[in-house]
Amino acid sequence: MARHLVTGGAGFIGSHLAETLVARGDEVIVLDDLSGGVSTRVPDAAELIVGSITDAGTVADVFKSYQFDGIFHLAAFAAEGISHAVKRLNYMSNMVGTVNLVNEALTHGVRFFGYASSVAVYGSGQTPMRETDVPTPADSYGNAKLAVERELEITMRMQGLPFFALRMHNVYGEWQNMRDPYRNAVAIFLNQIMRNEPISVYGDGGQVRAFTYVRDIVGTFLLAADNPEAWGRVYNVGSSTTATVLELAETVRAAMGQPDHPIKHLPTRHEVRVAYTDSSRARQFFGDWQDTKLVDGVAVTAAWAKEQGPAELATQVELEVPHTDASDWVEWINDRLANRTSGR
Repeated sequence: MARHLVTGGAGFIGSHLAETLVARGDEVIVLDDLSGGVSTRVPDAAELIVGSITDAGTVADVFKSYQFDGIFHLAAFAAEGISHAVKRLNYMSNMVGTVNLVNEALTHGVRFFGYASSVAVYGSGQTPMRETDVPTPADSYGNAKLAVERELEITMRMQGLPFFALRMHNVYGEWQNMRDPYRNAVAIFLNQIMRNEPISVYGDGGQVRAFTYVRDIVGTFLLAADNPEAWGRVYNVGSSTTATVLELAETVRAAMGQPDHPIKHLPTRHEVRVAYTDSSRARQFFGDWQDTKLVDGVAVTAAWAKEQGPAELATQVELEVPHTDASDWVEWINDRLANRTSGR
């Protein structure tokens, strides 16, 4: 039986991955600080260790206690839009935390290192974005993700630790963190409807994304881990169908049975206007996967959200420097946090 470490395994995508690994008979150890995850999302057959990857001592203790065949690294700070205002948090979580894991993986002879990267590495590139493009991150989050990819490539070349990196984008589905006011548009929109708040859309809502249903792509982690010929590369992993943010809002309203729920257009913020990828490399290596239609994936997610009920907003993020980028939207979030009402 293979034993794997899943960092961030109590979070959204990580818990889906832990569930998938357990279902095929693997032993799973989850390391999560529960800053965004929920312990009850960790499968019963997996073991949860509560701790942060930024604590080198904690990471070392985990590797002393278990011999891992592989690492699936999904723990991250992922609020892209404010990453430049929380640089210490961003780089500690996304870079220093990863280095702590890499050091222990090298020391203990782990077979492979699987990394959850992001479309944010590309920045405002030509679309569809391809792995052969030169990445030019538009924010600190994307910069950190790209730096980790490059460090993993150096580590494999110089020290022999195989890796693969999956550049995911706009993943949604059941078990998303609806408490987080900064990220995950589908979860934010669902919770805003249940809290009787207007759906918040930045600018005209014409931003183009490829919203990706989580169960479509979580299996690519396993396929990449099981195929050594796929190691040493990065892969775009996401839906091939695009939609605007405004179209997403309308889809969420319909799924919740409230097609006339108000939409509030906030001032435009600095963000990549069009971001979607060509995932043909991943589909070639791992086999094609079915892209769940947005209307169907949102319907399933909405049904789950209704069962949970409205979530009380919560965040541990504190801005380290003044947010100079379209601060109106940050003030809007702060107002929401200050006026939290009943929820879960």
